[in-house]
Amino acid sequence: MSPKSLAISSSSLTPANRIISKLQELSSQQQQKVLDFIESLILESNPQKSIWQEIQDIVEQVPEELWDELPTDGAENHDHYLYGAPKVKA
Repeated sequence: MSPKSLAISSSSLTPANRIISKLQELSSQQQQKVLDFIESLILESNPQKSIWQEIQDIVEQVPEELWDELPTDGAENHDHYLYGAPKVKA
């Protein structure tokens, strides 16, 4: 196969297929570096939310009426609400 026909055939491949064919020419260490780079690109394009943002998103889904039904003495009487112990008098 001539260099020109090789260039034409490789240019007709999708970028993913071209990457795969080039990866086969690399050592295992180099392949790992490529993998690390690809994973960093994925993380950049899909930034993860912080745990606080995740909590905020969940809290926003709870209807306001449900918040009104929660006990106001939950910290003081957590043993009562979790384990059924007698309530502590405030």
